[in-house]
Amino acid sequence: MHLTNTFSGYQRRWLMPDITAGLVVAALITPQAMAYALLAGMPPQAGLYAALLPVLAYALLGSSPVLAVGPVAVISLMTFEALHTLATPGSADYLHMASALALLTGLWLLLFYLIDLGRWTTFISHSVISAFTSATAILIVISQLKYITGIPLPGGGSLWQTLTHLSRDYPQAQAGALLMALAAVTLLYGWQWLMPKATRRLPAWLSSLLNKAGPLAAVALGIATVQTAGLTITTIGELPAGLPAPALPSLSVEQWQALLPAAAIIALIGYLSSLSVAEALAPRQLSDSGHTPAPRLRTNQELLALGIANLSAAVSQAFPVAGGFGRSVVNRAAGARTQLASVVTVILVALVCLFASRLFVDLPYAVLAVIIVSAVLPLISFSDARRAWHFQRSDGLVWLITFITVLAAGAVDGILLGMVLSLALYLRRSSEPHIAEIGRVGDSDHFRNVKRHQVITCPQVLMIRVDENLYFANSQYLEDVICQRLQSSQDIRHVVLVGSAINHIDFSGFETLQHLLNTLRAQNIQLHLAEVKGPVMDQLGKTSLLDDLSPGKIFFTASEALRTLGHC
Repeated sequence: MHLTNTFSGYQRRWLMPDITAGLVVAALITPQAMAYALLAGMPPQAGLYAALLPVLAYALLGSSPVLAVGPVAVISLMTFEALHTLATPGSADYLHMASALALLTGLWLLLFYLIDLGRWTTFISHSVISAFTSATAILIVISQLKYITGIPLPGGGSLWQTLTHLSRDYPQAQAGALLMALAAVTLLYGWQWLMPKATRRLPAWLSSLLNKAGPLAAVALGIATVQTAGLTITTIGELPAGLPAPALPSLSVEQWQALLPAAAIIALIGYLSSLSVAEALAPRQLSDSGHTPAPRLRTNQELLALGIANLSAAVSQAFPVAGGFGRSVVNRAAGARTQLASVVTVILVALVCLFASRLFVDLPYAVLAVIIVSAVLPLISFSDARRAWHFQRSDGLVWLITFITVLAAGAVDGILLGMVLSLALYLRRSSEPHIAEIGRVGDSDHFRNVKRHQVITCPQVLMIRVDENLYFANSQYLEDVICQRLQSSQDIRHVVLVGSAINHIDFSGFETLQHLLNTLRAQNIQLHLAEVKGPVMDQLGKTSLLDDLSPGKIFFTASEALRTLGHC
């Protein structure tokens, strides 16, 4: 375990870029953290708490120099979905359960770390993740309409219920909330367009800070407008001053059990999303020389770091955390070289908690809602669905079903169904693997599919190549294919199973080979093996199959088998 791999060999010249990046991310995360707490059904200070100890824990343990951990939109929504039916959002019970959810999420991640799950970084298909992300982003946008419009929409309702209430109760929309939201949207997108042009001549650190301070400017605008214009609009009120008091959640056994499944899904999604962000940013990170790659991302250590970060959130009166894409991109763009940038961010957020709590008394919820919406809109993308559909319709169908299920039934049910569908499609594909009859290409030692190439074969030798591992789902299919081929030719006296693509055989596969051997022998046909890999031979060596195979042989190459058996 490398506790300080992003700090090792630290150079003094990196200090200023790290401090600058820490300042920039602190300016971004302060309003975002409060907004994401709102999305999770938590009080605003819980979002700030989630940007303290969890961020520090990842900074000490994480292997990515630029991944910015903290509250993120998707995990915040999943937190709300997991808890709003169990307790009233914002209540003491709800806060305890949110901390407990973070604790269980951390424990799941540590369990994944212990079983080395970090090696399995693609156990959920890209189609499922893409559909889940797009649909969840839409749900997040819809969930913020009650703050943007001021219409009292039901919390935790389905998408259809929310849209029905919105279409029915739109006359109740509050002009103050709509105007505040419109002003915040105008400022955010105007800031993104104008500020890069206005700051071109400024020092790089100041330009970077100002370019990313749009959300902070929207917060300032909202507070100033409420204080000067006297708008009748809902604000967050005074935040409790100080740092969170360390405490562990206390729940009943039944409540812990109710949170376990949701915590497991949040752990998986949080890990995969964090890893995808870290991997996307890692290739562009270079050492100070500009030639040597930055410290390598250690997938299993990321599980450990994220697990400890979530345990830290649990004792900080916060909620589950993960790596955020937007903040990580900003962190890298601002020049972060190591996780010291995150340590600087923690110090600044802590100062906000200690001394700036009264500054946000008049901050409108509508502004926080706009900040959330602007952060998640880039996550909505249908290009992956189009590409998946054109490449393979089954993958496109998985995308569509996952997308619709997340919208209709929620994030957890949607991701679970997507995972099940992906697994079912994999089993279906691998249950009927590509099995080719092969022959020699000219006078060479190369063998190819007889249906695709002009090859040389011998009537008495059937050479079969299986392009898949041999296991319970497809072993019977192999036997069926060979039997069908034998029915079309009465001259075959030898069947050579070419195992160049077989990396593993399970017990069902072994039993199929044993049954196939006996079936062929009853027809006066001999089974042979060729190009069997060492690990597979080791497996078969534990059985009697190799002895029973005699007088059948095990050939080193397919070419040797054809020359020996067919004299070709």
